[in-house]
Order: sequence, then C-alpha cells, then structure tokens
Amino acid sequence: MDMTPQEYKAYVKQKAKKSPILRDTALAFCIGGAICVLGQLIQNGWAAAGLDKEAAGTATSCSLVFLSALLTGLNLYNKLARFGGAGTLVPITGFANAVVSPAIDFKSEGLITGMAAKMFLVAGPVIVFGTAASVVYGVVLMLLGRG
Repeated sequence: MDMTPQEYKAYVKQKAKKSPILRDTALAFCIGGAICVLGQLIQNGWAAAGLDKEAAGTATSCSLVFLSALLTGLNLYNKLARFGGAGTLVPITGFANAVVSPAIDFKSEGLITGMAAKMFLVAGPVIVFGTAASVVYGVVLMLLGRG
C-alpha cells in the first residue's frame, strides 16, 4: 500500500481517537489539586505533632515520596494516572513514581543490573538537566553580581 505523506497524515487523522480535552483538563486539575491538598493535610499533621515549619515540610516531602512509591509498587498509582492524567505529575509524587516504576519493571533482571541500573532511566536525565541548569543559573547570577 503506497501512500504519500499527505495521504498517510489524513489516514491517521481519520483513525485517531478524539481527545476530550476539557474532561482531561478538569480531571488533571482535580487529581493534581487533591494530591496537593493531601500534602497540605500531611504537613498540618506533622506540625500538629510538634515539628517546626521546616521539619514539617521535610517530613511531608518524605511522606509523599513514600506514599507515591508504595502506591506505585501496589500498581495503584498507574490506575490513578490513567484516570487523572497529567494531574499525577505533581513534581514530588510524579518523580517518585518515575524512579520506582522502572525499578519494578526490571527487577527480574537482578538487583544491580536490573533495579539499580534502571531505577533512574526516566528520572536520571531530569536530575542531570536540573543540576546543569542550576549551575548555569548560578554562574549567570554570579557574573551579574547577584549571587
């Protein structure tokens, strides 16, 4: 079956499922907001337990990473992501999911060559780019005399 690029593009457009953008956007907003509300509730709980503001923030971050990793391990985070879409990409929980998912997928290859090697498959470039960008940003600020 020979097709020109234009014919192929028209064929794909015809077969592609229409995306319910308003529904998807609303669900992402609600799920992302719910994750943030959960984070605030956890922080309030740590503060009520006697932690100062900075320690409560640290404990909240650790709690959210733990919960995200646990839900990923139980395959519940993926189900939530299918429902809430981009709303589950809230930075701290989405990042924990991005680290744990490949580790689980490659556990059959062994502890070192599977889990440890593949753990940062998705998150590794984010860490490297974030670190490099912060260095460039710091040098620019230093050169401008604001650092």
